Amino acid sequence: MKKFLVVVDMQKDFVDGALGSKEAVAIVPNVVKKINEFDGEIFVTYDTHFENYMETNEGKNLPVEHCIKGTDGWKLNDEVALALKGKKYTEVEKFTFGSVKLPELVKEAAGNEEFTVELIGLCTDICVVSNALMLKANFPEMDMFVDSACCAGVTVESHEAALTTMKMCQIGVK
Repeated sequence: MKKFLVVVDMQKDFVDGALGSKEAVAIVPNVVKKINEFDGEIFVTYDTHFENYMETNEGKNLPVEHCIKGTDGWKLNDEVALALKGKKYTEVEKFTFGSVKLPELVKEAAGNEEFTVELIGLCTDICVVSNALMLKANFPEMDMFVDSACCAGVTVESHEAALTTMKMCQIGVK
């Protein structure tokens, strides 16, 4: 059985940059440990915006420029990037909360084998839950998990709400 780890948006702007939080900073050691100990294929998503961000629907609803491609804030957190060095992983740029390309890449990587998916990263209540639900919709019979110790939300309350939503959709929460 194949094992996949999806590292969601562990970018500088979400950890300690434009939209960072103390909760996001606090999960970095857990994320690094998870990556270091993971034996399987890894997918790394990048929230990706451009100079016109403030003109987009997201920019109008969240008027904080972040993860502009090519900027320092778009890059992975340094510790996470170091943990990924030497690991086999696929980068996935996404232009909204969930990636429509991610399920296609997972299917291609799985081939005809059964697999499990574990998700970690930021933000639990936006991009982690969006990607988890998209993956679950595409692979309803596969076991999926989210490691709550490797995730942080916009708020502690919205993090917990997202974990509850994923549990209700039969995504295991560790």
